[in-house]
Amino acid sequence: MFHIAERHAGLLPDNANARARAITWMFAALNTMEPPILDRGIATLLEHDKTWYGERLPILEDRVHVRLGELSSRLGDANWLDDAFSAGDLLMVTVLRRLNGSGLLEKYPNLSAYVARGEARPAYKRAFEDQLAVFTGKPPTR
Repeated sequence: MFHIAERHAGLLPDNANARARAITWMFAALNTMEPPILDRGIATLLEHDKTWYGERLPILEDRVHVRLGELSSRLGDANWLDDAFSAGDLLMVTVLRRLNGSGLLEKYPNLSAYVARGEARPAYKRAFEDQLAVFTGKPPTR
């Protein structure tokens, strides 16, 4: 993502401080938000039939809620994490999408709206269609 962001206008701000914040958000998405979300996803996928799964899932979901609560507070009523859309938002939206269908994200209306805004961006739609085409073997519908 960083490689792409450096080469395409609009993903990293020109201002050095804003650029540093956008890069920080990229790291936060992958190293702060994603680990508990991924832990929950893996447990749901691979451990759902274990006798201890029912006890483990609330612990995993609590960890996700802590991170979602922090992010929700930080985002507040803003459209993006740091004024204008950046690569940090792109990665954060991608990470948060892992929660689709879990019911967890819906408890944070501002985060649900944030993800919806990210997914509604034309470039995001094109990239998602292109990625999906790799797995389905169907060319994008453009």
